[in-house]
Amino acid sequence: MINNAVINSLKERRSVRSFSDKQITDEELNTVLEAGTYAPTGRNLQAPLIVAVRSKETVKKLSELNAAVMGSDGDPFYGAPCVVVVFADRNVHTYLEDGSLVMGNLLNAAHACGLASCWIHRAKEVFESEEGKKLMRAWGVDEKYVGIGNCILGYSAEPLPEARPRKDGYIIKID
Repeated sequence: MINNAVINSLKERRSVRSFSDKQITDEELNTVLEAGTYAPTGRNLQAPLIVAVRSKETVKKLSELNAAVMGSDGDPFYGAPCVVVVFADRNVHTYLEDGSLVMGNLLNAAHACGLASCWIHRAKEVFESEEGKKLMRAWGVDEKYVGIGNCILGYSAEPLPEARPRKDGYIIKID
């Protein structure tokens, strides 16, 4: 039997770009993080590494570093109080795919927990910088890891946006 509740939940998830400053709970964060660890990985090598950041100062620093990559001084984290950085071991052939699947699990789990989330790019560039490498060292993250993405988490400050229509030809079936 197909579980429509699961499909509907996936259809309802949206990227959020306006967050309240209320911090998420330990239980919510731990649930989202655990879901990330169950993402499929090539040969089950579990190449990704997840770093969760709720320190206001560190979130601000990560936002500034991310904005600098874009040549901006805005907040690319949209005021989210929590940033989950996904890294993956560059020596594993499927590192990019593995880290991307972790990001997907984090985003879907956040929605299932009633949290708002968004995938923010430029983790690779941030953690290739000297300041990014310094943070990695402070966190005990080996230099073999490369930044895959930032999953920002929190509570939406606005109603979730409507879904855009799916493009024509998205699916091709060969019977």
